[in-house]
Amino acid sequence: MESIDDLIGRVKKDFGVELSPEIKRSEYRSDALPGDPDCPICHGIGFVSEEVPFGDPKFGKMDVCSCRSDELERARISHNQAVSNLTGYTEMTFNNFNVEGRGQLRLDEKLCLKLAFEHAQKFAREREGWLLLLGNYGTGKTHLAAAISNAALADNIENIFLPVPDLLDWIRASFNEHGNTYADRIERIRNIPLLILDDLGAQSTTPWAQEKLYQILNHRYIQKLPTVLTTNCKIQDLDGRIASRLEDPSLVTRIVIQAPDYRKPFAGISDPGNLSSLHQLTGRTFESFDSRMQEGLSEEAAAQLGNAFNQAYAFAQKPAGWLVFSGPNGIGKTHLAAAIGNYRQLKMDQPVFIVAANLLDHLRASFSPTSTVTYDSVFEKIRNAPLLILDHLDTANATPWAKEKLFQILDHRYLAPLPTVITTVLPIQEIDPNIRSRLVDFQICQVVQMFQVPMFSRNPNVGVLPDRRRKTTFNRGK
Repeated sequence: MESIDDLIGRVKKDFGVELSPEIKRSEYRSDALPGDPDCPICHGIGFVSEEVPFGDPKFGKMDVCSCRSDELERARISHNQAVSNLTGYTEMTFNNFNVEGRGQLRLDEKLCLKLAFEHAQKFAREREGWLLLLGNYGTGKTHLAAAISNAALADNIENIFLPVPDLLDWIRASFNEHGNTYADRIERIRNIPLLILDDLGAQSTTPWAQEKLYQILNHRYIQKLPTVLTTNCKIQDLDGRIASRLEDPSLVTRIVIQAPDYRKPFAGISDPGNLSSLHQLTGRTFESFDSRMQEGLSEEAAAQLGNAFNQAYAFAQKPAGWLVFSGPNGIGKTHLAAAIGNYRQLKMDQPVFIVAANLLDHLRASFSPTSTVTYDSVFEKIRNAPLLILDHLDTANATPWAKEKLFQILDHRYLAPLPTVITTVLPIQEIDPNIRSRLVDFQICQVVQMFQVPMFSRNPNVGVLPDRRRKTTFNRGK
């Protein structure tokens, strides 16, 4: 390889001129040169050439010196990050995603985050289909989406990461630029190998914005191009055309992240929104209720149990009015009520499931001087919950104060009216008259009697059919 000294000497000999002081060897070793000034190979030029005969394909060609390889790699990564709009998200990787939160997470919330994390990693490896991350603010959706984008860049996969409002602004801006930039941008977004859109539903809902977003996502849906979407909206609140595509399980993997806001590490510890105990009943679903079916049920009991299941499932599909399950302990009332709550939670609702006695205890505790929540905050949370599931309502031995509080809550929800599910061991005629008067309004309330159903064993090994192929399943009203 020709040294810099030999190069300078050859130039002087060939051209018969003295090099100017600006390009003498001392200047080549200055910090202004592109390479390492102490590099023994290029002596600071940053490029090298091989001594080959004339006619060789490498004759006259310069290669980047090894002293610049790290610098160029950093420049390449920086360029790719800018092109992908990841400049502000470079620190959001899988390595620093904390599935433990900041110490405020319950076990079910940690498991939920872990599941979302694993699905995001799987998508980053395979990059097939669509991944939809749903959840409230601060649950890690953007972090996981950016981590997927950063992982794709590390594999040299071209991608774009954009909040949806920014995407639409970027498209609008092309109208003020010369050339065919609008068509170019639309085409690039539609066909880029990996598209990651953050905060779907946060954009303005103008007809133009809805149409552009639909055109982009519909094209990628038809072509089955890898796409990641995050949203804190319910799917049914999105544009119906987009929502229908997001409901396609053959292409879309949908993950709901149920966790508190990571940016507020102590929110929820004393939050009245933490009243619900549904997280303790995650295993009580419609699917698991099927497996509790027993052999030897009488025709009347089987019909009654099937009716209760179908009423619960229909209510879960579209909560409206009130649904009351009445019957003795151990016949599956709480299971069906929890199944409704778990089903709606997957739909991004925020149901409150609470035992009536526990509700009254929460109200009493709020009067304590050491309480971190107010009575009003607890009371209003229950009164106005999007879906209230009140388990084990029993007014037979309740105090006048307890009856009054329960009536105030239920009367408000009756007048609103707000979707409510109630379970009780009491026959309707034995419930406090003020509350009973609301339960017998069959325009609002549907009562499901379960008195003829044999009590289910609390022992999971008793009464369950050993052969699941023989298991009786209920009609789900499909």
